[in-house]
Amino acid sequence: MKIFSTLDELAACVGQDVAVSDWHAVTQAQVQQFADATGDQQWIHVDPERARQGPFGGPIAHGFLTLSLMPRFLETALRVDEVRMGVNYGLNRVRFTAPVPVGSRLRAHLFLKACEAIEPRGRQMTWDVSVEREGSDKPVCVAEFVARSYA
Repeated sequence: MKIFSTLDELAACVGQDVAVSDWHAVTQAQVQQFADATGDQQWIHVDPERARQGPFGGPIAHGFLTLSLMPRFLETALRVDEVRMGVNYGLNRVRFTAPVPVGSRLRAHLFLKACEAIEPRGRQMTWDVSVEREGSDKPVCVAEFVARSYA
């Protein structure tokens, strides 16, 4: 984990690879919980037997499940000591570039693209995030993720 004292210290990293998150294992239970929460019960995600006969040889995680891990990836990759609150502000661009088979381990590479001051006492950060699957050369998700942090 990369630790910064202040938002100004983090802002000095614009244009740089800043951090890499911890690994996160995607389980069938997690995929099922996501399916239950969102109503997306497509067999390729929730029916392991049928999914074995499908195009990926087994169940895969929802793309939006991978995307929903962005805050977790950020949280395990870096910390700014003066921050008292953070919010997800949005996404500018997202692509699901490869499937995530259940049982995969994922981690995110975080590049700080922009960091602007916002009131009161905060920063809006735009991150280029590339989510890697262990053992694969191709990212599974690339996104421009916008977050706000307040001191």
